[in-house]
Amino acid sequence: MTTTDIDTDIDTDVETALDLARLEGFATRVALDRAAAYNGVLVYLGDRLGIWRALAAGDRFTVAELAERCGVAERYLQEWLSTQAAGGYIEYDAPTRSFSLPAEHGLVLADENTLASGIAGFEVIAAVWAAADQLAHAYVTGDGVGWHEHDSRLYSGVDRFFATQYRNSLVQEWIPAIDGLTEELEAGIRVLDVGCGLGSADILMAQRFPGSTFDGVDYHEESVRRAIAAAAEAGVSGRVTFRQADATSYDSSYDLICFFDAVHDMGDPVGALAHAREHLAPGGRVLAVEPYAEDTLEAGIGSPVALTYFAASSALCVPNSIDQGGEALGAQAGPKRLLQAFVDAGFSHAVVAAETPYNLLIEARA
Repeated sequence: MTTTDIDTDIDTDVETALDLARLEGFATRVALDRAAAYNGVLVYLGDRLGIWRALAAGDRFTVAELAERCGVAERYLQEWLSTQAAGGYIEYDAPTRSFSLPAEHGLVLADENTLASGIAGFEVIAAVWAAADQLAHAYVTGDGVGWHEHDSRLYSGVDRFFATQYRNSLVQEWIPAIDGLTEELEAGIRVLDVGCGLGSADILMAQRFPGSTFDGVDYHEESVRRAIAAAAEAGVSGRVTFRQADATSYDSSYDLICFFDAVHDMGDPVGALAHAREHLAPGGRVLAVEPYAEDTLEAGIGSPVALTYFAASSALCVPNSIDQGGEALGAQAGPKRLLQAFVDAGFSHAVVAAETPYNLLIEARA
Protein backbone atom coordinates (compact mmCIF):
# COMPACT_ATOMS: atom_id res chain seq x y z
CA MET A 1 0.00 0.00 0.00
CA THR A 2 1.17 3.55 -0.74
CA THR A 3 0.07 6.77 0.84
CA THR A 4 -2.27 7.38 -2.10
CA ASP A 5 -4.19 4.21 -1.21
CA ILE A 6 -5.82 6.06 1.69
CA ASP A 7 -8.23 8.29 -0.16
CA THR A 8 -9.12 11.67 1.31
CA ASP A 9 -12.79 10.86 0.77
CA ILE A 10 -13.32 11.16 4.54
CA ASP A 11 -15.56 13.60 6.32
CA THR A 12 -13.48 16.61 7.43
CA ASP A 13 -14.52 16.33 11.07
CA VAL A 14 -13.72 12.61 11.11
CA GLU A 15 -10.42 13.21 9.30
CA THR A 16 -9.23 15.62 11.94
CA ALA A 17 -9.97 13.02 14.63
CA LEU A 18 -8.09 10.25 12.83
CA ASP A 19 -4.40 9.50 12.85
CA LEU A 20 -4.06 8.78 9.13
CA ALA A 21 -0.59 7.29 9.56
CA ARG A 22 -2.00 4.86 12.11
CA LEU A 23 -4.89 4.07 9.79
CA GLU A 24 -2.58 3.36 6.89
CA GLY A 25 -0.26 1.29 9.05
CA PHE A 26 -3.09 -0.87 10.33
CA ALA A 27 -4.64 -1.24 6.88
CA THR A 28 -1.26 -2.44 5.63
CA ARG A 29 -1.01 -4.95 8.45
CA VAL A 30 -4.48 -6.33 7.65
CA ALA A 31 -3.53 -6.57 3.98
CA LEU A 32 -0.46 -8.60 4.92
CA ASP A 33 -2.50 -10.81 7.25
CA ARG A 34 -5.02 -11.35 4.44
CA ALA A 35 -2.23 -12.38 2.06
CA ALA A 36 -0.87 -14.73 4.72
CA ALA A 37 -4.32 -16.24 5.20
CA TYR A 38 -4.64 -16.85 1.46
CA ASN A 39 -1.23 -18.46 1.38
CA GLY A 40 -2.02 -20.56 4.44
CA VAL A 41 -4.24 -22.73 2.25
CA LEU A 42 -1.36 -23.20 -0.18
CA VAL A 43 1.13 -23.96 2.61
CA TYR A 44 -1.27 -26.68 3.78
CA LEU A 45 -1.52 -28.06 0.23
CA GLY A 46 2.28 -28.11 0.01
CA ASP A 47 2.31 -30.31 3.10
CA ARG A 48 -0.56 -32.50 1.97
CA LEU A 49 0.92 -33.08 -1.50
CA GLY A 50 4.48 -33.61 -0.28
CA ILE A 51 5.90 -30.56 -2.07
CA TRP A 52 7.74 -29.19 0.97
CA ARG A 53 9.39 -32.54 1.64
CA ALA A 54 10.37 -32.90 -2.00
CA LEU A 55 11.93 -29.44 -2.04
CA ALA A 56 13.83 -30.23 1.16
CA ALA A 57 15.20 -33.43 -0.34
CA GLY A 58 17.05 -31.70 -3.17
CA ASP A 59 19.10 -28.64 -4.02
CA ARG A 60 17.18 -26.84 -6.76
CA PHE A 61 14.28 -27.79 -9.04
CA THR A 62 12.64 -26.54 -12.19
CA VAL A 63 8.85 -26.66 -12.27
CA ALA A 64 8.93 -29.72 -14.52
CA GLU A 65 11.40 -31.58 -12.31
CA LEU A 66 9.43 -30.93 -9.14
CA ALA A 67 6.08 -31.70 -10.78
CA GLU A 68 7.36 -35.11 -11.85
CA ARG A 69 8.77 -35.82 -8.40
CA CYS A 70 5.55 -34.84 -6.59
CA GLY A 71 3.03 -36.08 -9.14
CA VAL A 72 1.24 -32.74 -9.52
CA ALA A 73 0.26 -30.73 -12.60
CA GLU A 74 2.94 -28.33 -13.84
CA ARG A 75 0.67 -25.33 -14.34
CA TYR A 76 -0.67 -25.49 -10.80
CA LEU A 77 2.81 -26.00 -9.43
CA GLN A 78 4.15 -23.01 -11.37
CA GLU A 79 1.65 -20.73 -9.67
CA TRP A 80 2.18 -22.35 -6.27
CA LEU A 81 5.95 -21.95 -6.49
CA SER A 82 5.60 -18.37 -7.66
CA THR A 83 3.42 -17.62 -4.64
CA GLN A 84 5.93 -19.13 -2.24
CA ALA A 85 8.77 -17.21 -3.87
CA ALA A 86 6.79 -13.97 -3.64
CA GLY A 87 6.19 -14.67 0.05
CA GLY A 88 9.82 -15.50 0.81
CA TYR A 89 9.15 -19.13 1.69
CA ILE A 90 11.38 -20.36 -1.14
CA GLU A 91 14.06 -18.84 -3.36
CA TYR A 92 13.91 -18.33 -7.13
CA ASP A 93 16.93 -18.34 -9.43
CA ALA A 94 16.02 -16.41 -12.60
CA PRO A 95 18.89 -17.60 -14.86
CA THR A 96 18.00 -21.27 -14.36
CA ARG A 97 14.27 -20.67 -13.74
CA SER A 98 14.52 -22.94 -10.72
CA PHE A 99 13.34 -22.93 -7.12
CA SER A 100 14.96 -23.99 -3.85
CA LEU A 101 14.02 -24.31 -0.20
CA PRO A 102 16.65 -22.92 2.21
CA ALA A 103 17.75 -25.50 4.77
CA GLU A 104 16.51 -23.30 7.62
CA HIS A 105 13.07 -23.07 6.03
CA GLY A 106 13.07 -26.82 5.52
CA LEU A 107 13.33 -27.38 9.28
CA VAL A 108 10.12 -25.39 9.72
CA LEU A 109 8.15 -26.76 6.76
CA ALA A 110 9.45 -30.28 6.10
CA ASP A 111 10.96 -31.76 9.28
CA GLU A 112 8.58 -32.60 12.13
CA ASN A 113 11.36 -33.97 14.30
CA THR A 114 12.62 -30.52 15.26
CA LEU A 115 11.05 -27.99 17.63
CA ALA A 116 11.32 -25.45 14.81
CA SER A 117 8.64 -27.35 12.89
CA GLY A 118 5.54 -25.29 12.20
CA ILE A 119 3.78 -27.15 9.40
CA ALA A 120 1.25 -29.20 11.41
CA GLY A 121 -0.60 -26.09 12.48
CA PHE A 122 -1.75 -25.53 8.90
CA GLU A 123 -3.62 -28.84 8.95
CA VAL A 124 -5.36 -27.69 12.14
CA ILE A 125 -6.26 -24.40 10.47
CA ALA A 126 -7.77 -26.28 7.51
CA ALA A 127 -10.02 -28.12 9.97
CA VAL A 128 -11.02 -24.87 11.67
CA TRP A 129 -12.06 -23.31 8.37
CA ALA A 130 -14.17 -26.40 7.69
CA ALA A 131 -16.02 -25.72 10.96
CA ALA A 132 -16.67 -22.02 10.30
CA ASP A 133 -20.43 -22.46 9.87
CA GLN A 134 -20.71 -24.53 13.05
CA LEU A 135 -18.69 -21.94 14.97
CA ALA A 136 -20.84 -19.06 13.67
CA HIS A 137 -23.94 -20.89 14.90
CA ALA A 138 -22.32 -21.58 18.28
CA TYR A 139 -21.23 -17.96 18.73
CA VAL A 140 -24.82 -16.79 18.20
CA THR A 141 -26.61 -19.48 20.22
CA GLY A 142 -24.01 -20.09 22.94
CA ASP A 143 -24.03 -23.79 22.07
CA GLY A 144 -20.82 -25.79 22.09
CA VAL A 145 -18.98 -27.54 19.27
CA GLY A 146 -17.64 -30.89 20.43
CA TRP A 147 -14.30 -32.29 19.39
CA HIS A 148 -16.11 -35.15 17.68
CA GLU A 149 -18.03 -32.70 15.47
CA HIS A 150 -14.97 -31.35 13.69
CA ASP A 151 -13.35 -32.24 10.39
CA SER A 152 -11.06 -35.26 10.79
CA ARG A 153 -8.00 -33.15 9.91
CA LEU A 154 -8.29 -31.66 13.38
CA TYR A 155 -7.38 -34.94 15.06
CA SER A 156 -4.33 -35.65 12.91
CA GLY A 157 -3.23 -32.00 12.83
CA VAL A 158 -3.39 -31.50 16.59
CA ASP A 159 -1.57 -34.79 17.16
CA ARG A 160 1.19 -33.75 14.76
CA PHE A 161 1.44 -30.30 16.35
CA PHE A 162 1.87 -31.58 19.89
CA ALA A 163 3.84 -34.72 18.96
CA THR A 164 6.68 -32.49 17.74
CA GLN A 165 6.89 -30.97 21.22
CA TYR A 166 6.60 -34.37 22.90
CA ARG A 167 9.36 -35.92 20.77
CA ASN A 168 11.74 -33.10 21.64
CA SER A 169 10.84 -32.42 25.28
CA LEU A 170 8.77 -35.07 27.05
CA VAL A 171 11.40 -37.62 28.07
CA GLN A 172 14.38 -35.28 27.62
CA GLU A 173 13.19 -32.31 29.72
CA TRP A 174 9.69 -32.51 31.17
CA ILE A 175 9.86 -35.84 32.98
CA PRO A 176 13.35 -35.10 34.41
CA ALA A 177 11.96 -31.79 35.73
CA ILE A 178 9.79 -33.81 38.16
CA ASP A 179 11.95 -34.99 41.04
CA GLY A 180 12.37 -38.78 40.98
CA LEU A 181 9.93 -39.42 38.15
CA THR A 182 12.50 -40.72 35.67
CA GLU A 183 13.71 -43.28 38.21
CA GLU A 184 10.15 -44.39 38.97
CA LEU A 185 9.35 -44.87 35.29
CA GLU A 186 12.56 -46.82 34.79
CA ALA A 187 11.74 -49.06 37.74
CA GLY A 188 8.22 -49.67 36.44
CA ILE A 189 4.95 -47.93 37.33
CA ARG A 190 1.38 -47.77 36.06
CA VAL A 191 0.63 -44.66 34.01
CA LEU A 192 -2.69 -43.27 32.78
CA ASP A 193 -3.13 -40.58 30.12
CA VAL A 194 -6.51 -38.80 30.34
CA GLY A 195 -7.61 -37.32 27.03
CA CYS A 196 -4.94 -39.29 25.20
CA GLY A 197 -5.97 -38.32 21.66
CA LEU A 198 -3.96 -40.32 19.16
CA GLY A 199 -1.62 -41.58 21.88
CA SER A 200 1.68 -40.06 20.77
CA ALA A 201 2.86 -39.16 24.28
CA ASP A 202 2.14 -42.63 25.64
CA ILE A 203 3.92 -44.37 22.78
CA LEU A 204 6.99 -42.18 23.28
CA MET A 205 7.06 -42.90 27.01
CA ALA A 206 6.59 -46.63 26.44
CA GLN A 207 9.54 -46.68 24.06
CA ARG A 208 11.75 -44.89 26.58
CA PHE A 209 10.55 -46.73 29.71
CA PRO A 210 9.98 -50.41 28.85
CA GLY A 211 9.48 -51.34 32.51
CA SER A 212 6.29 -49.28 32.86
CA THR A 213 2.79 -49.82 31.48
CA PHE A 214 0.60 -47.13 29.96
CA ASP A 215 -3.17 -46.77 29.60
CA GLY A 216 -4.86 -44.02 27.61
CA VAL A 217 -8.49 -42.96 27.72
CA ASP A 218 -10.36 -40.56 25.46
CA TYR A 219 -14.05 -39.98 24.87
CA HIS A 220 -13.50 -39.72 21.09
CA GLU A 221 -13.87 -43.14 19.44
CA GLU A 222 -11.96 -42.32 16.25
CA SER A 223 -8.95 -40.98 18.19
CA VAL A 224 -8.85 -44.15 20.27
CA ARG A 225 -8.98 -46.29 17.14
CA ARG A 226 -6.06 -44.39 15.63
CA ALA A 227 -4.10 -44.59 18.89
CA ILE A 228 -4.46 -48.38 19.01
CA ALA A 229 -3.20 -48.62 15.43
CA ALA A 230 -0.25 -46.32 16.19
CA ALA A 231 0.78 -48.38 19.21
CA ALA A 232 0.71 -51.54 17.12
CA GLU A 233 2.83 -49.92 14.43
CA ALA A 234 5.34 -48.75 17.05
CA GLY A 235 5.56 -52.27 18.52
CA VAL A 236 4.42 -51.32 22.04
CA SER A 237 0.91 -52.77 22.11
CA GLY A 238 1.88 -55.18 24.88
CA ARG A 239 2.50 -52.32 27.30
CA VAL A 240 0.19 -49.60 25.94
CA THR A 241 -3.58 -49.88 25.86
CA PHE A 242 -6.20 -47.36 24.77
CA ARG A 243 -9.91 -47.38 25.42
CA GLN A 244 -12.90 -45.10 25.07
CA ALA A 245 -13.80 -43.39 28.36
CA ASP A 246 -14.26 -39.84 29.58
CA ALA A 247 -12.29 -38.04 32.27
CA THR A 248 -14.49 -39.25 35.13
CA SER A 249 -15.45 -42.79 34.12
CA TYR A 250 -12.21 -44.79 34.29
CA ASP A 251 -11.35 -47.00 37.27
CA SER A 252 -8.24 -48.71 38.71
CA SER A 253 -5.38 -46.90 40.44
CA TYR A 254 -2.23 -45.44 38.92
CA ASP A 255 1.14 -44.19 40.07
CA LEU A 256 1.11 -41.37 37.52
CA ILE A 257 -1.87 -39.76 35.81
CA CYS A 258 -1.11 -37.43 32.91
CA PHE A 259 -3.10 -34.71 31.19
CA PHE A 260 -1.32 -33.62 28.01
CA ASP A 261 -2.80 -30.31 26.84
CA ALA A 262 -6.20 -31.50 28.02
CA VAL A 263 -7.24 -29.94 31.36
CA HIS A 264 -8.30 -26.62 29.85
CA ASP A 265 -10.43 -28.41 27.20
CA MET A 266 -12.63 -30.27 29.65
CA GLY A 267 -16.18 -29.44 30.56
CA ASP A 268 -15.47 -29.98 34.25
CA PRO A 269 -11.73 -29.63 34.82
CA VAL A 270 -12.07 -29.65 38.61
CA GLY A 271 -14.18 -32.81 38.45
CA ALA A 272 -11.67 -34.46 36.11
CA LEU A 273 -8.79 -33.60 38.44
CA ALA A 274 -10.71 -34.78 41.51
CA HIS A 275 -11.40 -38.09 39.79
CA ALA A 276 -7.69 -38.41 39.03
CA ARG A 277 -6.81 -37.70 42.67
CA GLU A 278 -9.17 -40.45 43.78
CA HIS A 279 -7.45 -42.94 41.46
CA LEU A 280 -3.86 -42.22 42.43
CA ALA A 281 -2.01 -45.01 44.16
CA PRO A 282 -0.33 -44.06 47.48
CA GLY A 283 2.52 -41.68 46.70
CA GLY A 284 1.24 -41.13 43.17
CA ARG A 285 1.10 -37.84 41.34
CA VAL A 286 -0.46 -35.99 38.44
CA LEU A 287 1.54 -34.50 35.58
CA ALA A 288 -0.27 -31.91 33.45
CA VAL A 289 1.17 -30.15 30.42
CA GLU A 290 -0.70 -26.99 29.44
CA PRO A 291 -0.13 -24.27 26.84
CA TYR A 292 2.09 -21.47 28.11
CA ALA A 293 -0.01 -18.57 29.34
CA GLU A 294 0.25 -15.46 31.46
CA ASP A 295 -2.18 -14.73 34.27
CA THR A 296 -3.51 -11.53 32.69
CA LEU A 297 -4.57 -10.58 29.18
CA GLU A 298 -2.40 -7.47 29.18
CA ALA A 299 0.72 -9.57 29.84
CA GLY A 300 0.05 -11.65 26.73
CA ILE A 301 -0.87 -8.88 24.31
CA GLY A 302 1.70 -8.66 21.53
CA SER A 303 2.95 -12.22 22.01
CA PRO A 304 2.62 -14.44 18.92
CA VAL A 305 2.40 -17.47 21.22
CA ALA A 306 -0.53 -15.95 23.11
CA LEU A 307 -2.21 -14.97 19.83
CA THR A 308 -1.89 -18.51 18.48
CA TYR A 309 -3.25 -20.11 21.63
CA PHE A 310 -6.06 -17.56 22.03
CA ALA A 311 -7.11 -18.21 18.42
CA ALA A 312 -7.04 -21.98 18.94
CA SER A 313 -8.97 -21.56 22.16
CA SER A 314 -11.64 -19.43 20.49
CA ALA A 315 -12.17 -22.00 17.73
CA LEU A 316 -11.54 -25.31 19.51
CA CYS A 317 -10.99 -25.38 23.27
CA VAL A 318 -13.78 -23.14 24.54
CA PRO A 319 -16.42 -24.59 22.14
CA ASN A 320 -15.49 -28.13 23.22
CA SER A 321 -15.71 -27.29 26.92
CA ILE A 322 -19.07 -25.57 26.44
CA ASP A 323 -20.31 -28.61 24.51
CA GLN A 324 -19.57 -30.65 27.65
CA GLY A 325 -21.51 -28.19 29.77
CA GLY A 326 -18.37 -26.72 31.28
CA GLU A 327 -16.86 -23.50 32.51
CA ALA A 328 -14.44 -23.22 29.58
CA LEU A 329 -11.06 -22.45 31.11
CA GLY A 330 -9.61 -21.94 27.66
CA ALA A 331 -6.04 -22.41 26.44
CA GLN A 332 -4.87 -19.17 28.06
CA ALA A 333 -6.22 -19.71 31.56
CA GLY A 334 -2.82 -18.98 33.07
CA PRO A 335 -0.97 -20.69 35.93
CA LYS A 336 -2.98 -19.04 38.72
CA ARG A 337 -6.34 -20.34 37.49
CA LEU A 338 -4.90 -23.72 36.56
CA LEU A 339 -3.32 -24.25 39.98
CA GLN A 340 -6.55 -23.15 41.65
CA ALA A 341 -8.36 -25.92 39.76
CA PHE A 342 -6.01 -28.45 41.36
CA VAL A 343 -6.62 -26.93 44.81
CA ASP A 344 -10.38 -27.04 44.25
CA ALA A 345 -10.01 -30.70 43.26
CA GLY A 346 -8.45 -31.48 46.64
CA PHE A 347 -4.74 -31.61 45.86
CA SER A 348 -2.52 -30.49 48.73
CA HIS A 349 0.45 -29.85 46.45
CA ALA A 350 0.34 -28.32 42.96
CA VAL A 351 3.16 -26.33 41.39
CA VAL A 352 4.42 -25.21 38.01
CA ALA A 353 7.46 -27.48 37.85
CA ALA A 354 8.83 -26.10 34.59
CA GLU A 355 7.92 -23.79 31.75
CA THR A 356 9.00 -23.28 28.16
CA PRO A 357 8.00 -20.60 25.66
CA TYR A 358 5.12 -22.90 24.65
CA ASN A 359 4.28 -24.99 27.71
CA LEU A 360 3.54 -25.03 31.43
CA LEU A 361 4.38 -28.24 33.30
CA ILE A 362 2.32 -28.81 36.45
CA GLU A 363 3.00 -31.44 39.10
CA ALA A 364 0.37 -32.25 41.72
CA ARG A 365 0.15 -34.65 44.66
CA ALA A 366 -2.82 -35.62 46.77
